[in-house]
This record gives sequence, C-alpha cells and structure tokens, in this order.
Amino acid sequence: MSAPVGAAATPTAEERRHVELAITGMTCASCAARIEKRLNKLDGVTATVNFASEHAAVAYDPDQVRVEDLLGAVEAAGYGAALPEEVTDEDPARPYRVRLLVAVVLTVPLVLFAWVGAARPAGWEWISLVLATPVVAYAGWPFHRAAVVNARHGVATMDTLVSVGTLAAWTWSTVVLFAGLSTSVYFDTAGAITALILLGRYLEARAKRQSGQAIRALLELGAKEAHVLRDGSEVLVPIEELAVGDRFVVRPGEKVATDGIVVEGSSAIDQSMLTGESVPVEVGPGDTVAGATVNASGRLVVEATRVGSATALAQITRLVADAQAGKAPVQRLADRVSAVFVPVVIGVSVLTLVGWLVIGGVTTAAAFTAAVAVIVIACPCALGLATPTAIMVGTGRGAQLGIVIKGPEVLEQTRQVTTVVLDKTGTLTEGEMALSAVVPADGVDEEYLLRLVAGVEDASEHPVARAIAAAGRQRFGALPPIEAFTARAGLGVEAVVDGHGVVIGRPSLLADWGVSLSDRLTAEADRLEEAGSTVVGVAWDGEARGLVAVADRVKATSRQAVADLVALGLTPVLLTGDNERTARAVASEVGIDRVVANVLPGDKAAEVARLQESGEVVAMVGDGVNDAPALAQADLGLAIGTGTDVAIEASDITLVAGDLRAVADAIRLSRRTLRTIQGNLVWAFGYNVVAIPLAVAGVVNPIVAAATMAFSSVFVVTNSLRLRRFHTGHRDR
Repeated sequence: MSAPVGAAATPTAEERRHVELAITGMTCASCAARIEKRLNKLDGVTATVNFASEHAAVAYDPDQVRVEDLLGAVEAAGYGAALPEEVTDEDPARPYRVRLLVAVVLTVPLVLFAWVGAARPAGWEWISLVLATPVVAYAGWPFHRAAVVNARHGVATMDTLVSVGTLAAWTWSTVVLFAGLSTSVYFDTAGAITALILLGRYLEARAKRQSGQAIRALLELGAKEAHVLRDGSEVLVPIEELAVGDRFVVRPGEKVATDGIVVEGSSAIDQSMLTGESVPVEVGPGDTVAGATVNASGRLVVEATRVGSATALAQITRLVADAQAGKAPVQRLADRVSAVFVPVVIGVSVLTLVGWLVIGGVTTAAAFTAAVAVIVIACPCALGLATPTAIMVGTGRGAQLGIVIKGPEVLEQTRQVTTVVLDKTGTLTEGEMALSAVVPADGVDEEYLLRLVAGVEDASEHPVARAIAAAGRQRFGALPPIEAFTARAGLGVEAVVDGHGVVIGRPSLLADWGVSLSDRLTAEADRLEEAGSTVVGVAWDGEARGLVAVADRVKATSRQAVADLVALGLTPVLLTGDNERTARAVASEVGIDRVVANVLPGDKAAEVARLQESGEVVAMVGDGVNDAPALAQADLGLAIGTGTDVAIEASDITLVAGDLRAVADAIRLSRRTLRTIQGNLVWAFGYNVVAIPLAVAGVVNPIVAAATMAFSSVFVVTNSLRLRRFHTGHRDR
C-alpha cells in the first residue's frame, strides 16, 4: 500500500546510511547513554553508543540528517566526535600518565601525614594544603572540566561525583584551616581520591585498548603492496591501486594481496589468520585464495576477484566491528540504571550528610566524611563496561579462530539452544561426489566396465555422472567417443560406445530395455546403498553388465564434531533431501540418532519450524543457497564459511573454515562470553548494592572508597580480558 499524499515514506534499510563516529570525553556509562539519547532524538536516526570501544554506530536517513548534524549533536551534549579516519591511533592511557605521576608523588606524603599522628611535623596542615592543591587542581583537572561541561548541559556524570567529592574535601579542609577551627582536615582524602581514581582510569584505559586488540589486528593483517603483472613485467603498486582482473605475483613467504583465483603455480597457503586452522592448504590453478593469507612455498600468479571492502578479510572485520558496536539484551538494564545513577548517588550523599547531622548526633566532620564516601564509592563505570568489553574480547577472539559472531544478541540465543540441525551435503560431508565402487557382472572386466560408463557419463552434467567421468579420466586419461547420447531425466542416460548400446541408470530404466539385475548384483546394490552410496546399474547388448556407485564422503572431522555437540548437552538432527537409507548411513557413521530425510530444499525451513513448535530451540548449520531459509528460520543460524554468500548472510554465526568442529567451539565461546557478561554485571550491581550502604553507615572512609571504586572498573575489564585465553576444543592453540 502506498503512503498517503504528502506523507514522508519511511526509508528502507538500503536507503539508510551507516556511519561510525569516534567519541571522546566519555567517562562512564551514563555518558554513553546521554549521547545515545541525544543522537536518537534526531529525525531518521538510530544510534547505539559503545562506552568500551568509544564509538557510536549510527544509521540515518540522508534526506533528513547530515553527518555534520550527527557530529554537532554529540558536541552539543558536551562530548567530542569525529569520523574514525580522522582519529589518530593514540594510546588512550597517555593523557593520564603525567597527571597520575604528579598525583602519586604528592599524595604519598599527604597520606603519611595522616597516618603518623604524633610524629607529624609542626605546621603539617599547611604543608598538606600546599601538596594537595596541585593534586586536586592539576591532576584532577579532567574531572572538574568534565563536571563543568556536563553541568552546563544540566546533567551529572561520574566526573561530577569525583569532582564534587575531591573539591568538597579540599574546600572543607581549607576553610577550617584558615578559620583556625580545631577539627580534622581532609587534604589526604582529596589527594588520595584523585590519585586512586586516576590510577583506575589509567589501568582501565589500557585494559580497554587490549579488549579491542583483535579488531585492530584484523585491520593490520592485509598486504600493503602487490606485484602486479603489466605488459609481461612485475610492477610494485600500493594495494589501493589493485583492481578486479589484475594479475599479481605472490612469492614464498609473502601475503596474498587480495582475494583471487590461482592462474599459475601451486603452493601451500597458510590460512590460519582467516580460518584459525594451522595446517596449510594446497592450492593450484583454479583454486581460490583469500587476501592476507600467507604463501608458504611456491610462486603463484593470482587473478584478483575482489578488492578493498569486498574481500573476505574486510567483510569479517566489518561483521566483527558491527557485533562489537551492538548491544546485548542483558545490557539494557545496566543502561537504564546508569542513566539515573549519578543524580541518585548525589541525592543519597546529601541525605547521608543530613541524616548523620540530624539523627546520628555525630560531629559535622564525621557526617561530612560519610557523605564524601558515598559520592566517591559509587561507580556506574563498571555497569557500563560489563557488557561491551566482554563482547569486544569474545568476538575478537572468535575472529582469530575463524568464528564470526554477527551480533551481541546471538550470545543469549546460544544459551537456550537445545537442538542442532545439520545439513548433510557440504556440512557433514565433503559436498562432492566421488567414485566409491565398481561391481562387474560375472565375466565382465572391471576396467572395461568403468571405461565405457565414464565415456557415456562424460556427456552428462549430473553430479553423479561428473564423479564417474572424473574417476575415468583420472584412471585412463582419454575416454572413448560416444554416439547417440540421450539423457532420461531422473532415470539415467543412454548412448552408443565401442559399438555397444549402453544404458546407465535406475533399475526402472534398465527394465525399459528388458534388462534385470542378477540376484548377486541386486544384493550388492542394497549393500552399497545401505552404506550411503548412490548406485547405478549398467547394461549393454541387452544384458546387465554391472554396477557403479558414487558417494559423498563424510568429512574426517564430522564424527568428532557431533560428539562435541552431544557433550554440550545438545541433540543433533540430520536434515537432508537424500533418501532415508543414505541419510541413515551417514547419520550412523557420524553418531546421529535423529534423521529427517527426503526433505525438499524449500521445505527445510518448515522442518525447522516444526521442531520449534514442538518446544525445541533450534540451531541450524548449513552451507548452501537452499539452506538460507532454514538458517533464517532457526533460533540460531550457523553457516559454514566455505558455503555460499547467501547462506552466510542469513546466518548468525559464520564459521570461516569448513571444519564442523567449529560449531561446538562457536557455541562454547558464545556461552563463555555470556557468562563473563553475567559475571561482570553481578559484580557491578553487587558492588554498588553492598558498597553504598556501607558508605552511608560510615563504615568505609573516602580513601578506601576511592580505591574500591577504581578497582571495580579495572576488575570488570580484566575479567573480560580472560576471554582472550579461550581455546578451541580440538586445536592446540
């Protein structure tokens, strides 16, 4: 139905543009929430802001919004924004180093003065003022500046808490010192809070940089130059000048410049950076190679088929970056809490001060100490870092192992999966038919039988025929010429070879010629079919002459892959269009009990839906175009990366290598990442639930509060970094 006249049509996904913005100035999750809210207020804009990666992923309607408007909205919220290519890859911890050094050097004597008691020198309070002032004013300047900027916009952040806490301690102490009041001073508190929180920010910045290391490593993997063949000679050109159709040389030890097809030479290619597999793959003319993989031995000439953003490496990098920019459902609660956290903490601090003065009957100094501790100990940073850091590290580690997780919501889907549906051809099997048996009738020479059959089948395009013809050419070289070739759709083929009228196909086709198989051949056909082979009968001159069988070989790793899935508590199901007997044979070989056979390609999605209706949470693993609807229908779709682009696009997880064992690895990694997120959130929420009441009760002093708050953020990021040690279940890495 068309839109009403005068109404603006909603832009389609293709009409919307996507841009990534590098954000500066964020110090806690409430900052990210504020920027996200400001961007989403713009017409035609959908944005998510990742506090851990300090980036915003924005989809916008170019007819309503320009990139300049997006940058302006972020800056209007009090933060900085730029396009990623305009940002230098600077160490985010660098701005904290000098300030942290100043804070530590001057705070150490401040704390000693507070601890030594009677041994303090005369006038120590004035010395403390001199030491504390540069700590609060210079080392703590980033907190005060951010607090002022946020105040201008009528908002409060973590910097507001730090600034208010340190300035309150310094101001109180300065006033009582100049007024000559006989009460405690808190210069040590102001200095220690600044130093400890700066230390926490420094460690957090370093850890956050490490969490994004994998995606940066992917971006740096590609070759920088290519040896292009032009007019018979090699020309060294920058990789940006390489075009589709160019032929380039790859010498031993060099990286493949871009995706392409080998046209000359043979070699072993190390694909570990792309697939996670350490064993090099042999390639020759006609084989495809991926950019950034390493040529281990011979010289290759490769014709470029994809360049720039279209290469496999670029697409993997984009998918990982998109996943890291997204938000998992478990993060929503943390975002809602972070958005109101700081104002609530300030309110609790004021109530603590008033409560202790009015109800507690303590000194003003004690009430003030408790109020400052409340401000300092509260930490929304850990809440904001809990989810994105784990996603960044988990998806980055997956990319290193050839497992591309497309979005954070996938993590929760893996937790609920109960059943894994496996396609047969190309997933459990190699996906290519090969000759498995030749059974001659009594008195027939096996070599002659295969030679005649291969000659006839060479004229056919059927997969079974191609497998037989390939085996014949490999064994005999040249095949005999044929005459009067006829293909009988769904039945077989007929032709004249060496003066014989040859028919090859199903028993019903042989019956049309008045030919039936002997009891021995019939028994052999049954045996071969039960073993998973496709069998055709062969006859000439009115008599059955034998059988030829082909089979799609089961991958060597499939049985172990199925066992790994069972070990995870999942039920494997084989879903195939093959007949029941062949499907059962393959299922028995790999250890699968549940089989759904004779399923037409268009009905695979319906079979997945039927499993879902029975209460199963289904993961589907496939590789072909006909698997795409089922992959999309499943609760979790996993595409074998050696399959088609359509299948990969429809899936939630892509396994770059063709090794089915990576399915269990992907599920294990996803589940471990989710557990890490949950552990981070439990810590972040639990820390504040316990710490704030202790501060209100006066149990925790401000210095301990500052140390604890700094530790909480560092703990969350460090816990996420443990995912970098994730290992596959079948490879020693």
